[in-house]
Amino acid sequence: MKLDVTIIGGGMIVHDQLLPSIYQLQRSGVVGQINVVDMTSGRLKWLRDEPDFAASFPGQSFNPFPSFSEPPDRKFDEPHRQFLPKMQPRQLVVVAIPDALHYGVVKYCLEQNQHVLCVKPLVQKFAQAEEIEKLAQDRGLLVGIEYHKRFDRRSLEARRGYRAGRFGQFRVGEARLVEPYCYRHSNFQNWFVREQADPFTYIGCHYVDLLYFITGLRPTMVSVLGAEGKFPNGNLGYMWSSGQVVFENGGILTCINGLGYPDHGAGSNDQGMTLYCEGEKNGACIVHNDQFRGVQHGYLDAFKYVNPDYFRLVPWDGPGLRPVGYGYDSVEAIVRAAVDLESRTTGLAADQALTQRRKLLGEIDERGIIATPANSSINELVVEAARDSIQHGGKQVFIDYDPKPRIRGTA
Repeated sequence: MKLDVTIIGGGMIVHDQLLPSIYQLQRSGVVGQINVVDMTSGRLKWLRDEPDFAASFPGQSFNPFPSFSEPPDRKFDEPHRQFLPKMQPRQLVVVAIPDALHYGVVKYCLEQNQHVLCVKPLVQKFAQAEEIEKLAQDRGLLVGIEYHKRFDRRSLEARRGYRAGRFGQFRVGEARLVEPYCYRHSNFQNWFVREQADPFTYIGCHYVDLLYFITGLRPTMVSVLGAEGKFPNGNLGYMWSSGQVVFENGGILTCINGLGYPDHGAGSNDQGMTLYCEGEKNGACIVHNDQFRGVQHGYLDAFKYVNPDYFRLVPWDGPGLRPVGYGYDSVEAIVRAAVDLESRTTGLAADQALTQRRKLLGEIDERGIIATPANSSINELVVEAARDSIQHGGKQVFIDYDPKPRIRGTA
């Protein structure tokens, strides 16, 4: 069985990871037609004309909306509302737009009876995640959140070892993820404004999710300080952030994030995590230097740390190149899960199919590898708490789970 895939958004993550992954899945017979929807034709033409795609995926392309023939400066507001009603139901929509827009678009996709793959974080408020979870459950639809670090073999190995008791209890740790300075000159300057986003909730959430994924510990307190700066277009945004998250066993994670890694640095960014743990008779640690995987290339014009594990297009025994890495594995897992839901319920009566899909969705939630609203909503609690904290000078915001999950700020 194949599912048609519509990607909403035509920015950096679509170019760097999502579209080439979907191309490979189309080549593998999992994906049917590919559509890409954006507000202007300009970015769609940019994706169409990418020379790496032509070389890696010969003969493959996508159906654009708006059309390539539209003037690149003509703006289509909410183009997904014009395109999605044309899709057959129970296909897959990839949501790859600014964080603050996720809630309305994901909800609309579900109302159109489409499975969803959404870039992280899913939404910025816990109540929105609950609403999306219920809507998806009622309709028997998958919502997969693309926390790709869950699919890094280092993370999977750490999860297995921690849950087997080999590390004892997490006590204190630090994480960092600093993206390049050049992001400030990109489309970020139009949406990464202080009222809508910050580095902690945009990229720091990867490591909060990862600590939860490895240990199963839930966060109970969040405090985030932000350092503001001005984008080239004059918009104000948080360029840097320093966050602290306390977990239910008292363990503490400090996380620094920003848009400021040197553009000519050896790595494409700076990222990693160190967790210190303890048992009754010894200490333990988990150390991931994620920007540096032991590969260094001295090119004729530059020296670079090369990370082949996240996402690379490499030679294979087939046409062009193929994507490898945990960035691809994450997309593949979510797409194949949606295909599996449909293929295992084809031919059943409507009520039987819905019952079976709900059962299969419950199994995905329970395994906890693919992030779903049901098994990763601690992230929405942390994002909601972090947005409250950073906008109030780093105040402590607490997370309660009983009788119902909610955030609770200090004065």
